[in-house]
Amino acid sequence: MNSSWASAEMASLADEALSDISGQAGIYLSGDISINEMGGPVENSYFGRCDDGDKKCGARFAYQLKEGGGWMVLDEIRGNFSFEGLTLRVRHVDSGFGGDGELFDSDVLELGLPNTVRFNDVRFKIGASSTPRPTDPGFQQTDIFSVEMRGAVIMEGNLLVFPAGQP
Repeated sequence: MNSSWASAEMASLADEALSDISGQAGIYLSGDISINEMGGPVENSYFGRCDDGDKKCGARFAYQLKEGGGWMVLDEIRGNFSFEGLTLRVRHVDSGFGGDGELFDSDVLELGLPNTVRFNDVRFKIGASSTPRPTDPGFQQTDIFSVEMRGAVIMEGNLLVFPAGQP
């Protein structure tokens, strides 16, 4: 073995030399995430622990499709999933997506999907709701379907998040 490899030391680079070096921009993430395996922190007539069959448990994600419209919800989210290789970066989009969309000339947030996501007892419901929170006045919700996932899912491609409004 050549001992010169073991004795190498780091040296600073001048701006000119550094400008010739390229790399990959963004963030590379791997993780193991558990969501409300035992239930959420709120306990009232609607929410409770996951082992209480008369109550709802888990996290809730609500989004409004248009101003003044109803709410779509991912409700009772719980379980565990792990992934390796999720990337996060800012990307400039200056096209109409090959004729599939409006012309757009701005930066977007790009989530590069990992190759494999492993799900362990992941459960959630997709529904329509009159309000974002079950504790809001006039709350009514219709669950459309329930999802239970276990195993590996192959995910390919990118998810683009478009900014709205003026910063």
